[in-house]
Amino acid sequence: MGRLQRFENRLEQMISGAFARTFRSAVEPVEIAASLQREVDNSAQILSRDRRLAPNQFHVELSPADSERLQPYGSTLARELTDMLHDHAEEHSYVFTGPVHITFESSEDLTTGRFRVRSQALASVTPTAGAASETSVQSAVAFLEVNGVRHPLQPPGLVIGRGTEADLRVADPGVSRRHVEIRVEHDQAGGMPHLSAIDLGSTNGMVVDGERTQHARLSDGSHVKVGNTTMTVRAVRSPGRTSGGRSHV
Repeated sequence: MGRLQRFENRLEQMISGAFARTFRSAVEPVEIAASLQREVDNSAQILSRDRRLAPNQFHVELSPADSERLQPYGSTLARELTDMLHDHAEEHSYVFTGPVHITFESSEDLTTGRFRVRSQALASVTPTAGAASETSVQSAVAFLEVNGVRHPLQPPGLVIGRGTEADLRVADPGVSRRHVEIRVEHDQAGGMPHLSAIDLGSTNGMVVDGERTQHARLSDGSHVKVGNTTMTVRAVRSPGRTSGGRSHV
């Protein structure tokens, strides 16, 4: 029995056929499962001979009618689809950068029975104890935005990597244990802080604003990519600093 057939059988057993009756003549759960597997296969990136990086965040867009029918069973379906993707990943030597999340959304431009899947690979990011305390956030001279979460930057800066010794741990297989250091220095004139990124001899290097480099000055809005994770610098103006004069880092 194939994986998709086992997936469908489990769903029917858990909800006594109610799901199948609800989705008659509309989107079938097994179709969503097959589409998610194809999305993983098509999006996987080669890490090594034996490992490929797979997306771990999935958004399934459905028509308003199908989305309404799905709502009572959304959590059950998401759980079963997640288990199915883990089995698929193990069989094909895929590596997820973080927990697998599947969400369902309604899209007005889709008709009944039609759906689409979007995906992305988002690594889990963990600061060291106290790094994101209320005090450090309030007094931060800059922030590093990773996967929608801001992490405060304070002089002298922080080390980013996959290992336990890093100040900001990024669970990305393409990130070294100590990958890059973000250095932070106060501006003596009270302007924007001086920020820079230094590669710490990582295996895969770093890319700053689209250019591969080992050392780069950073400014508000700079993008630093390590492995498959992109971080954005958000500088904070010092108190009393007006927006009339443009400052460069």
